[in-house]
Amino acid sequence: MSGPSRPVDAGEARAVPNPVIHLDSADDPRVTDYRSLTDAGLRRRQDLEHGMYMAESSQVVRRAVAAGHRPRSFFMEHRHLAGLADVVARWPDAPVYVGEEQVLEAITGFHLHRGALAAMHRPPELSLEEVLAGLGTGSEKQRLRIGILEDLTDHTNVGAVFRSAAALGLDALMLSPACADPLYRRAIRVSMGAVFQVPWTRIHPWPDGLAGLQEAGFVVAGMSLGEGSITLDALVAEDYPRLALVLGNEGAGLRAETDRRLDARVTIPMMPGVDSLNVAAASAVAFYATR
Repeated sequence: MSGPSRPVDAGEARAVPNPVIHLDSADDPRVTDYRSLTDAGLRRRQDLEHGMYMAESSQVVRRAVAAGHRPRSFFMEHRHLAGLADVVARWPDAPVYVGEEQVLEAITGFHLHRGALAAMHRPPELSLEEVLAGLGTGSEKQRLRIGILEDLTDHTNVGAVFRSAAALGLDALMLSPACADPLYRRAIRVSMGAVFQVPWTRIHPWPDGLAGLQEAGFVVAGMSLGEGSITLDALVAEDYPRLALVLGNEGAGLRAETDRRLDARVTIPMMPGVDSLNVAAASAVAFYATR
């Protein structure tokens, strides 16, 4: 059975006005959001795609809240509560679930070694037009760089691309509808919270929606090994004020229908015997070169 809210010491009581609920059992019905958070378990859960995502680690929870995302609840070992007291105190209606390591692991399905979890309300998805407006595309003076991800299936790759985009100053990332979720637990972790820093949205319909970028003055260039590709150095020499780089699926590359909508095809020259880079590595090279 689950226990009542456990008393906390005086210092914590002043800092954390939220109800602090001590978990004695993995069967507590109040922590449904946190059940089976292994990768296999998450793939079976539809609620993560329709209204909720998980922020894992104290640092990621802080970054999510700083980005304006609203927590549903917090979940952690009791020893981590003091370190997040200031964040928790900002959301007095969000319950705080604490428990011993073994109980929390039985609930989530993995060892909670990063300090804390928070079930977060997923923010509304912005439209392409809203993201572009936020970048100030109505101004002629701005130099803008956007990355576009088509059908990436590996959440690690998605997170790594977001981290590179943040580090190298990209203005936004756009995703095809079939691209893996940037707010998936692993993607957030690999990105080190960059998914909260870089503006992003999905392009609908795909790939016809690329026309919206072209109408806004962007040259849409796809990373490709196909015929007619120019080198990355040649693209850099063009120095387009507004450039959108499209990176394709890890195995299949760009779709044929996407390729037909490109303004340019670009390749990274490589040594003999190697024809391609991992998409995360290619993104870092291309983002740095065209920054």
